[in-house]
Order: sequence, then structure tokens, then C-alpha cells
Amino acid sequence: MDGFAAFGAGQRVTLKTRIPFSGVGLHTGRMIRAAMGPAPSGTGIVFHRTDLGITVPALFDRVIDTRLCTMLAADGARIGTVEHIIAALAAAGIDDALIELDGPEVPILDGSAEPFQFLIDCAGRGSNPGIARAIRVLRPVRVAESDHPQAAWAELLPGDISGLDAEISIDFTAEAIGQQTYRMRISTEGFRAELARARTFTMAEDVTRLRAAGLALGGGLHNAVVVDGALVLNPGGLRFADEFVRHKLLDVVGDLALAGGRILGRFRGHRTGHALNNKLLHALLADRANWAWTAAPAIADGMSMPLAAVAAPA
Repeated sequence: MDGFAAFGAGQRVTLKTRIPFSGVGLHTGRMIRAAMGPAPSGTGIVFHRTDLGITVPALFDRVIDTRLCTMLAADGARIGTVEHIIAALAAAGIDDALIELDGPEVPILDGSAEPFQFLIDCAGRGSNPGIARAIRVLRPVRVAESDHPQAAWAELLPGDISGLDAEISIDFTAEAIGQQTYRMRISTEGFRAELARARTFTMAEDVTRLRAAGLALGGGLHNAVVVDGALVLNPGGLRFADEFVRHKLLDVVGDLALAGGRILGRFRGHRTGHALNNKLLHALLADRANWAWTAAPAIADGMSMPLAAVAAPA
């Protein structure tokens, strides 16, 4: 493993070797055989449906569904629950990678990004020719669920051009969750220590409804935190006292990594989710006055690091 390798400013990064893995899809309940591995320079992060022979770019404008996960599609092929593996690749600074799947969903594994982080460590990181570009936020961009003062919202603001600072707050009626806030600079080691282990979560009363709708068919206490009022039903309890807000920020990392370049600036959000995160990227990139291309800063473990790049839009 070469998790401590450093790469210069603007250097594109890929995986050194192909790593297979498998697991159950959270929503489909299907066993999915998968792999992640290196890709040529400029490929970005792409998914390949081996059962269909179709490749789907991991880009914000390929998002077709944001109910309970981020789903991508191209040429009739769908890839669901992409946010955790994309977050792990982003935090590791991977610019080019191929993710192979023989089904419509990324395996949920334990419900966090930690297993993907481990697989990336095992694969190692290697350099690719070419320049990694970053998206520098030039002026504030904000989206909201509605005009109501308590509505969910998310925004990107100009900030430190060496990376992304993030702050998020959540507010749930369930006593076990309540109000939580988390803020951090997104970095390789920061993600590993503070976000990667945070698992997806749901309310006990929602489980029956979700399964009746054909969702969460592969979910259970082994891959999700389940809350019932003041109780956490998982036998092992929580991994962090504020695991819920940490997981929401993990989702933000994955969703924003679909921008087409590393984002340099500040992110703030309140009760945001996959839909608003994607809407924020559309709002940012719709107007070139909001952003500008710049060379991506250097990446090294333990150093401040922006979100990983994917293929740049034309």
C-alpha cells in the first residue's frame, strides 16, 4: 500500500491496480460483483456496467434520481448508491478510475465509506500524465428547498484556494439524532479519521414503507444505523456520538465530487441531501461568472486536500 505517496500540484492521480469486491445493493438487495482500478489520464471517475457493456460518467449532469441515494444513468444504464465510493475516491485524490459493476447499484458494504477507503489503500495510488484542474468558487451560490425560513439549503462560497472547508447542520425530530453540526477542512486524513466510518441511517418507522416501495431490500442493522425515537437499535451502538451529521457530510463530499473538478472554496448546508447537493452543482456551473478553472493543488496524505476531480465538462 502507498497511502503516503505525495503528488505535485496539478498532477493527475489514478489507482495502481485493479481490486475486486462484492456485496449486496442497499436498495435492490442484489449481490453485486464489482471492481475498481486504474483508468487512462482524462477518463475521470467512470462506472462500467459489465452486464450491459455501458459506461456511465460520474458527473453531476448524469444524476437522474436522488431519492435516498445518488443515481447516475447513461444510455439506459443506471448506477445507484454511488455517493460513498465516490467520496472515498475524492478524499484519496483519485482523478481517474474505472469502477466495474455487474448490476445497477454499488454494494453498500457496511453502510460507510471505510471499506472503499481500505480498497483504495490496497490498490495504491499512481500518477497519470496530464493536468488535474480545479473549480475555484468566485461568488456565492445558494439553493433552497423553498422560501420558508426553516427550509433546507446549501451554498458554495469563495474561500481558501487550497481546498474546501465544509460546515453542515441537521435537525431531526428523532430524539436520538436531534440537532447536530459539523465542520472541517476536507483532507485525506481528515476524511479517514472523521467521516469515512460514519454509516448511513434511517428511522425504524420508515423501513416497512421503504420496502413496500421496493427500496432498502438489502438493508439491515449490519449496514445502516436504525433509529427508533431515542433508541439506536444497532447492538453495537454508534461509531461516533454525532455519526448522523458526519454521514451527511460524507454524502456531501461524494455528491460534490461529481462537479467535474476539485472544488476550492467553502460549503455550507442545513438539512441538505442528495437532491439539494446536486441542485447546488447545477446552479454553480450554470454561470461561468460563478467559477473558474485553476490548477489543482498538491495532494498528500495528512495535508489539506480538495475534493477529487472527475472528467471535466466540455
